[in-house]
Amino acid sequence: MATRYYEYRHTVGFAETNLMGNVYYTQHLGWQGRCREMFLRDYAPDVIEELSQGLALATVRCACEYFSELAAFDEISVRMRLGELVQNRVTLHFEYWRVNRGPEQLVARGEQQVAAMRREGSRMVPTVVPPMLKEALAAYSD
Repeated sequence: MATRYYEYRHTVGFAETNLMGNVYYTQHLGWQGRCREMFLRDYAPDVIEELSQGLALATVRCACEYFSELAAFDEISVRMRLGELVQNRVTLHFEYWRVNRGPEQLVARGEQQVAAMRREGSRMVPTVVPPMLKEALAAYSD
């Protein structure tokens, strides 16, 4: 059985490329963040409200492994899955697929770890991952 994933579709623009015409490597990390945001909007909107009430989803680690270059107007599918949820930490796995030039091609793979934190005055303290977010992510686990 195939693993389910949350998908964010993106078309690369000129602003995301360097002088050589290929996508600058840091863009992939931005797409991870955008994918995560759209997931919250679509499946855990209550968490967005909690963010304005002291909850923070702090990225504590991110990585990306690159297999092939991307260029302007490439269409990509960023596919996110839950890797692990332990205590207040969520590890997300990402795959980047080029989908507009022949058969789909895996062009990069990434990972991001997020810590659920709560603001207490000027401090940030660990807190539980919101139940709605746990439930939404469970449908997309590896």
